[in-house]
Amino acid sequence: MPASTFMSSDAIRAAFSAAMSVMYRQEVPAYGTLMELVSDINAATLQKQPALRASLEATETLDRISEERHGAIRLGTEAELAMMRRVFAVMGMFPVGYYDLSEAGVPVHSTAFRPVDEASLRINPFRVFTSLLRLDLIADPQLRVAAQKTLGARRIFSDDAIALVEKAERDGGLSRADGERFVAEVLNTFRWHEEASVERALYDRLHATHRLVADVVSFKGPHINHLTPRTLDIDAVQDEMPKRGIVPKAVVEGPPSRACPILLRQTSFKAIEERVSFPDAEGNLVGGSHTARFGEIEQRGVALTPKGRSLYDRLLNETRAKVRPAADGSNAQAYGAALKESFVTFPDDWNAIRMAGLGYFLYSIVPGADFSTLGGDEIEALVEAGVVRFDPIIYEDFLPVSAAGIFQSNLGDAVVQDFVASPNQRLFEKALGTFVLNEFDHYARIERTSIEQCLAAARAVSAAA
Repeated sequence: MPASTFMSSDAIRAAFSAAMSVMYRQEVPAYGTLMELVSDINAATLQKQPALRASLEATETLDRISEERHGAIRLGTEAELAMMRRVFAVMGMFPVGYYDLSEAGVPVHSTAFRPVDEASLRINPFRVFTSLLRLDLIADPQLRVAAQKTLGARRIFSDDAIALVEKAERDGGLSRADGERFVAEVLNTFRWHEEASVERALYDRLHATHRLVADVVSFKGPHINHLTPRTLDIDAVQDEMPKRGIVPKAVVEGPPSRACPILLRQTSFKAIEERVSFPDAEGNLVGGSHTARFGEIEQRGVALTPKGRSLYDRLLNETRAKVRPAADGSNAQAYGAALKESFVTFPDDWNAIRMAGLGYFLYSIVPGADFSTLGGDEIEALVEAGVVRFDPIIYEDFLPVSAAGIFQSNLGDAVVQDFVASPNQRLFEKALGTFVLNEFDHYARIERTSIEQCLAAARAVSAAA
């Protein structure tokens, strides 16, 4: 089949993201309320901040805001992770970054599957934060064996889904009809299943170790845990949520509120208690409940360089050494004050961030710029002359401490077992079947390419003069 007749990976991803949003709205009605709230806040923010609108327009990212989502799933086995990588590849999504959440008391390590090409991101920036359970961190050997046996017996992908992945790999793509079938089949992997796959006694033991362990092991598949829209003003969302009947978590995760947003800020509403049934020894179903899925909102800022990230991590650690946020929000005000105080030393001006080498920026030629009297050898000279502008490159990835904070505030942090930080990227990549993309290298390449394009345009004008 000619490549021109294939449904593009971008189109498959966009269709899957839209289908996921419809499904999750049906499963968790509060998500619909959240979407309406974020839409209202974003419209008001763009009206009040023309400079923000201009920056989004200059980087061709304004239209994607309303479509932007990230989902989160938790897998149980290496085989599931390897197959999930192949599924996401059909959608043009690739693993970026390695995250060790054990350092924050959550027994998983993770990556984010997402598009990496700028054109693909503009079409649809759907991301899925994908975690793999670390059974090796469970202290009880008998419980570990029971969990392995349970996970080894399940199959989270349908035969048709696997066949379509294999067809895409063999042929180099899928027809539109096959692409639509692929979306429908894979969507079923992420559905909520009310019936647990373990007896109540085993569920309780898993739950006592960590609620997330119970969530991964006890069900037929990796139900979508949350689906997250992007807001342009997370503080306004946080303030408005109670007025819409949604109770937010007490602390916004990530950096404090700033004029120039950095990295990622996240908040959420509390996890919902859902009715489930457990099979007993005779095969009968016994009623119960499970709490795992919640609503999340994010605000994204500039991607930081290694220097900027080092400063961010140091300031966050300083804050948490003074006040560690409690899951129940009892010290939220004190934590917010300490966070704001610590981050005074991080520049809050785009040019200051840029000149200090703390963030990555996209350089572009100002429309109608006159290069005729300028040389084209230094990007800084072009910026100072006003013929080249710079805009923040938006951070497309995640923060492990923030992710863990969301988990803990929703799932509780009164766990029996403490998990020792034990990053193992090599083990994760072996299970994945490939290397993860280094996010710093990726952002640096985007910035460098934009500079080279501006300089080439300036030199061309100089040569023609």
